Amino acid sequence: MTTPSESGAADAETVLRRGDLTVIGRIRSASNATFLCEATLGDTTVHCVYKPVAGEAPLWDFPDGTLAGRELGAYLVSAALGWNVVPYTIIRDGPAGPGMLQRWVDQPGDDPAVGAGPLDTGPDLIDLLPAGRVPGGFLAVLQAYDYAGDEVTLVHADDERLRRVAVFDVLINNADRKGGHVLSGRDGRVYGVDHGVSLHVEDKLRTVLWGWAGKPVDDHLLGDVAALRDALDDGLDDQLCGHITAGEVAALRSRAVALLRNPVMPTPDRRRPIPWPAF
Repeated sequence: MTTPSESGAADAETVLRRGDLTVIGRIRSASNATFLCEATLGDTTVHCVYKPVAGEAPLWDFPDGTLAGRELGAYLVSAALGWNVVPYTIIRDGPAGPGMLQRWVDQPGDDPAVGAGPLDTGPDLIDLLPAGRVPGGFLAVLQAYDYAGDEVTLVHADDERLRRVAVFDVLINNADRKGGHVLSGRDGRVYGVDHGVSLHVEDKLRTVLWGWAGKPVDDHLLGDVAALRDALDDGLDDQLCGHITAGEVAALRSRAVALLRNPVMPTPDRRRPIPWPAF
Protein backbone atom coordinates (compact mmCIF):
# COMPACT_ATOMS: atom_id res chain seq x y z
CA MET A 1 0.00 0.00 0.00
CA THR A 2 1.33 3.44 -0.94
CA THR A 3 1.94 5.92 1.87
CA PRO A 4 1.23 9.67 1.59
CA SER A 5 4.91 10.51 1.30
CA GLU A 6 5.34 8.06 -1.61
CA SER A 7 2.41 9.29 -3.69
CA GLY A 8 2.57 12.48 -5.73
CA ALA A 9 0.64 15.59 -4.72
CA ALA A 10 -1.87 15.26 -7.59
CA ASP A 11 -2.54 11.62 -6.70
CA ALA A 12 -3.05 12.56 -3.05
CA GLU A 13 -5.56 15.23 -4.01
CA THR A 14 -7.51 12.76 -6.13
CA VAL A 15 -7.55 10.27 -3.27
CA LEU A 16 -8.86 12.93 -0.86
CA ARG A 17 -11.60 13.93 -3.29
CA ARG A 18 -12.74 10.46 -4.33
CA GLY A 19 -11.36 7.95 -1.84
CA ASP A 20 -13.24 6.02 0.82
CA LEU A 21 -12.83 7.59 4.27
CA THR A 22 -12.08 5.50 7.33
CA VAL A 23 -11.87 7.11 10.77
CA ILE A 24 -8.71 6.12 12.65
CA GLY A 25 -9.36 8.14 15.78
CA ARG A 26 -10.56 11.39 17.26
CA ILE A 27 -8.21 14.29 17.96
CA ARG A 28 -9.31 15.06 21.52
CA SER A 29 -7.38 18.33 21.88
CA ALA A 30 -9.54 20.05 19.24
CA SER A 31 -12.45 22.25 20.34
CA ASN A 32 -14.64 20.94 17.49
CA ALA A 33 -15.18 17.33 16.44
CA THR A 34 -11.96 16.48 14.59
CA PHE A 35 -10.96 13.08 13.29
CA LEU A 36 -7.82 11.54 11.86
CA CYS A 37 -8.84 9.54 8.81
CA GLU A 38 -7.47 7.47 5.98
CA ALA A 39 -8.68 8.16 2.44
CA THR A 40 -8.18 5.11 0.23
CA LEU A 41 -8.53 4.86 -3.54
CA GLY A 42 -7.23 1.68 -5.15
CA ASP A 43 -3.81 0.92 -3.68
CA THR A 44 -3.19 4.46 -2.42
CA THR A 45 -3.92 5.66 1.10
CA VAL A 46 -3.56 9.26 2.29
CA HIS A 47 -3.94 10.43 5.89
CA CYS A 48 -6.18 13.43 6.45
CA VAL A 49 -8.05 15.48 9.02
CA TYR A 50 -11.86 15.46 8.86
CA LYS A 51 -14.00 18.07 10.62
CA PRO A 52 -17.73 17.46 10.08
CA VAL A 53 -19.97 20.52 10.03
CA ALA A 54 -22.29 18.71 12.45
CA GLY A 55 -19.47 18.68 15.03
CA GLU A 56 -18.79 22.41 14.99
CA ALA A 57 -19.26 24.06 18.39
CA PRO A 58 -21.49 27.18 18.32
CA LEU A 59 -19.66 30.51 18.59
CA TRP A 60 -21.17 33.85 19.56
CA ASP A 61 -19.38 35.80 16.82
CA PHE A 62 -19.30 33.35 13.89
CA PRO A 63 -22.48 32.01 12.26
CA ASP A 64 -23.22 28.34 12.96
CA GLY A 65 -22.07 25.85 10.36
CA THR A 66 -19.58 28.16 8.64
CA LEU A 67 -16.22 26.99 10.02
CA ALA A 68 -15.60 24.37 7.33
CA GLY A 69 -16.19 26.97 4.63
CA ARG A 70 -13.73 29.32 6.30
CA GLU A 71 -11.11 26.57 6.39
CA LEU A 72 -11.61 26.06 2.67
CA GLY A 73 -11.55 29.83 2.10
CA ALA A 74 -8.20 30.08 3.86
CA TYR A 75 -6.83 27.34 1.61
CA LEU A 76 -8.06 29.16 -1.50
CA VAL A 77 -6.38 32.39 -0.36
CA SER A 78 -3.15 30.52 0.37
CA ALA A 79 -3.21 28.97 -3.08
CA ALA A 80 -3.93 32.31 -4.78
CA LEU A 81 -0.93 33.84 -3.00
CA GLY A 82 1.23 30.98 -4.26
CA TRP A 83 2.44 30.32 -0.71
CA ASN A 84 0.72 26.97 -0.09
CA VAL A 85 0.72 27.69 3.63
CA VAL A 86 -2.45 25.65 4.10
CA PRO A 87 -2.43 21.92 3.25
CA TYR A 88 -4.75 20.78 0.46
CA THR A 89 -8.32 21.29 1.72
CA ILE A 90 -11.76 20.40 0.38
CA ILE A 91 -15.33 20.02 1.61
CA ARG A 92 -16.92 16.63 1.01
CA ASP A 93 -19.16 14.02 2.57
CA GLY A 94 -17.68 11.84 5.29
CA PRO A 95 -18.76 9.33 7.92
CA ALA A 96 -20.48 12.10 9.94
CA GLY A 97 -21.81 14.07 6.98
CA PRO A 98 -20.37 17.00 5.02
CA GLY A 99 -17.23 18.54 6.43
CA MET A 100 -13.76 19.86 5.85
CA LEU A 101 -11.12 17.39 4.72
CA GLN A 102 -7.48 18.44 4.87
CA ARG A 103 -4.34 16.52 3.99
CA TRP A 104 -2.35 15.45 7.04
CA VAL A 105 1.03 17.17 7.45
CA ASP A 106 3.76 14.59 7.96
CA GLN A 107 6.16 15.90 10.61
CA PRO A 108 9.66 14.62 11.42
CA GLY A 109 8.53 13.13 14.74
CA ASP A 110 5.61 11.18 13.24
CA ASP A 111 7.80 8.24 12.17
CA PRO A 112 10.82 7.34 14.31
CA ALA A 113 12.33 5.50 11.35
CA VAL A 114 12.55 8.71 9.33
CA GLY A 115 15.46 10.98 9.98
CA ALA A 116 16.91 8.81 12.72
CA GLY A 117 19.95 10.34 14.31
CA PRO A 118 20.89 12.79 17.06
CA LEU A 119 17.86 14.53 18.50
CA ASP A 120 17.49 18.24 17.75
CA THR A 121 17.30 19.82 21.18
CA GLY A 122 16.88 23.38 19.89
CA PRO A 123 13.69 25.41 20.30
CA ASP A 124 10.64 24.79 18.14
CA LEU A 125 9.62 27.41 15.59
CA ILE A 126 7.28 28.76 18.28
CA ASP A 127 8.26 27.99 21.84
CA LEU A 128 8.22 28.96 25.52
CA LEU A 129 11.74 29.42 26.89
CA PRO A 130 13.11 30.40 30.31
CA ALA A 131 13.10 34.18 30.70
CA GLY A 132 16.28 35.84 29.47
CA ARG A 133 17.35 32.88 27.34
CA VAL A 134 16.25 33.90 23.85
CA PRO A 135 18.71 32.34 21.38
CA GLY A 136 19.98 33.95 18.21
CA GLY A 137 17.59 33.73 15.28
CA PHE A 138 14.54 34.04 17.53
CA LEU A 139 12.24 36.97 18.32
CA ALA A 140 10.70 37.56 21.73
CA VAL A 141 6.95 38.15 21.81
CA LEU A 142 6.06 38.52 25.50
CA GLN A 143 6.97 37.60 29.07
CA ALA A 144 4.61 35.29 30.94
CA TYR A 145 4.42 32.63 33.64
CA ASP A 146 4.09 28.91 33.01
CA TYR A 147 1.91 26.50 34.96
CA ALA A 148 4.63 26.06 37.56
CA GLY A 149 4.81 29.81 38.16
CA ASP A 150 8.20 30.22 36.45
CA GLU A 151 8.83 33.24 34.25
CA VAL A 152 9.07 32.33 30.58
CA THR A 153 9.37 34.12 27.24
CA LEU A 154 7.15 33.34 24.27
CA VAL A 155 9.39 33.33 21.19
CA HIS A 156 9.24 32.42 17.54
CA ALA A 157 11.89 31.92 14.91
CA ASP A 158 12.96 34.79 12.67
CA ASP A 159 12.22 32.51 9.74
CA GLU A 160 11.02 33.55 6.28
CA ARG A 161 8.60 30.62 6.12
CA LEU A 162 7.03 31.70 9.40
CA ARG A 163 6.97 35.33 8.33
CA ARG A 164 4.85 34.34 5.38
CA VAL A 165 2.39 32.72 7.80
CA ALA A 166 2.26 35.97 9.80
CA VAL A 167 1.38 38.00 6.69
CA PHE A 168 -1.16 35.35 5.68
CA ASP A 169 -2.85 35.70 9.07
CA VAL A 170 -3.17 39.45 8.60
CA LEU A 171 -4.86 38.90 5.25
CA ILE A 172 -7.33 36.23 6.41
CA ASN A 173 -7.90 38.00 9.75
CA ASN A 174 -7.02 34.86 11.69
CA ALA A 175 -8.64 34.96 15.13
CA ASP A 176 -6.68 32.04 16.62
CA ARG A 177 -3.07 31.55 15.53
CA LYS A 178 -1.67 29.47 18.36
CA GLY A 179 1.74 27.83 18.37
CA GLY A 180 0.17 24.42 17.89
CA HIS A 181 -1.46 25.60 14.66
CA VAL A 182 1.93 25.94 12.94
CA LEU A 183 3.45 22.68 11.71
CA SER A 184 6.95 21.93 10.42
CA GLY A 185 6.52 19.46 7.58
CA ARG A 186 8.86 16.62 6.84
CA ASP A 187 9.20 18.23 3.40
CA GLY A 188 10.91 21.28 4.95
CA ARG A 189 7.91 23.55 4.56
CA VAL A 190 5.95 25.32 7.30
CA TYR A 191 2.17 24.94 7.31
CA GLY A 192 -0.70 26.66 9.08
CA VAL A 193 -3.80 24.71 10.12
CA ASP A 194 -7.07 25.37 12.00
CA HIS A 195 -8.46 28.40 10.16
CA GLY A 196 -12.12 27.95 11.05
CA VAL A 197 -12.27 31.31 12.87
CA SER A 198 -10.94 33.50 10.11
CA LEU A 199 -12.19 35.76 7.29
CA HIS A 200 -14.58 37.74 9.52
CA VAL A 201 -15.54 41.29 8.57
CA GLU A 202 -14.54 42.63 12.00
CA ASP A 203 -10.91 42.96 13.07
CA LYS A 204 -10.24 39.77 15.06
CA LEU A 205 -6.52 39.13 14.55
CA ARG A 206 -5.18 37.04 17.45
CA THR A 207 -1.76 35.53 16.98
CA VAL A 208 1.47 34.50 18.65
CA LEU A 209 3.44 35.75 15.63
CA TRP A 210 3.99 39.33 16.78
CA GLY A 211 7.79 39.31 16.42
CA TRP A 212 7.57 41.38 13.23
CA ALA A 213 5.05 43.90 14.61
CA GLY A 214 5.68 47.34 13.14
CA LYS A 215 8.23 45.98 10.63
CA PRO A 216 7.92 46.52 6.87
CA VAL A 217 6.61 43.74 4.63
CA ASP A 218 9.16 42.61 2.07
CA ASP A 219 8.61 43.56 -1.57
CA HIS A 220 8.46 39.96 -2.81
CA LEU A 221 5.63 39.24 -0.37
CA LEU A 222 3.82 42.38 -1.47
CA GLY A 223 4.00 41.17 -5.05
CA ASP A 224 2.09 38.06 -4.00
CA VAL A 225 -0.44 40.17 -2.07
CA ALA A 226 -1.00 42.20 -5.25
CA ALA A 227 -1.58 38.93 -7.12
CA LEU A 228 -4.20 37.99 -4.50
CA ARG A 229 -5.93 41.34 -4.97
CA ASP A 230 -6.03 40.77 -8.74
CA ALA A 231 -7.28 37.19 -8.30
CA LEU A 232 -10.16 38.49 -6.18
CA ASP A 233 -11.16 40.65 -9.14
CA ASP A 234 -10.81 37.73 -11.55
CA GLY A 235 -12.95 34.90 -10.19
CA LEU A 236 -11.57 34.09 -6.77
CA ASP A 237 -14.28 36.28 -5.23
CA ASP A 238 -16.95 34.04 -6.77
CA GLN A 239 -15.21 30.92 -5.46
CA LEU A 240 -15.07 32.33 -1.96
CA CYS A 241 -18.69 33.50 -2.02
CA GLY A 242 -19.71 29.86 -2.05
CA HIS A 243 -18.28 29.57 1.47
CA ILE A 244 -18.22 33.03 3.09
CA THR A 245 -20.39 36.11 2.65
CA ALA A 246 -19.90 38.80 0.02
CA GLY A 247 -19.12 41.24 2.84
CA GLU A 248 -16.38 38.96 4.13
CA VAL A 249 -14.89 38.67 0.64
CA ALA A 250 -14.94 42.48 0.34
CA ALA A 251 -13.23 42.75 3.73
CA LEU A 252 -10.51 40.34 2.56
CA ARG A 253 -9.89 42.50 -0.49
CA SER A 254 -9.80 45.62 1.69
CA ARG A 255 -7.15 44.04 3.94
CA ALA A 256 -5.01 43.19 0.91
CA VAL A 257 -5.32 46.71 -0.48
CA ALA A 258 -4.59 48.25 2.93
CA LEU A 259 -1.40 46.18 3.26
CA LEU A 260 -0.28 47.26 -0.20
CA ARG A 261 -0.89 50.92 0.64
CA ASN A 262 0.80 50.70 4.04
CA PRO A 263 3.16 47.70 3.90
CA VAL A 264 3.83 47.47 7.62
CA MET A 265 2.90 44.60 9.92
CA PRO A 266 0.23 45.55 12.48
CA THR A 267 0.94 45.77 16.19
CA PRO A 268 -0.99 44.12 19.05
CA ASP A 269 -3.47 46.08 21.13
CA ARG A 270 -6.62 45.33 23.14
CA ARG A 271 -8.43 44.31 19.97
CA ARG A 272 -5.50 42.14 18.89
CA PRO A 273 -4.59 40.03 21.91
CA ILE A 274 -2.25 37.06 22.05
CA PRO A 275 -4.15 33.77 22.43
CA TRP A 276 -3.35 32.19 25.79
CA PRO A 277 -2.51 29.42 26.39
CA ALA A 278 -0.27 29.96 23.38
CA PHE A 279 -0.38 26.28 22.38
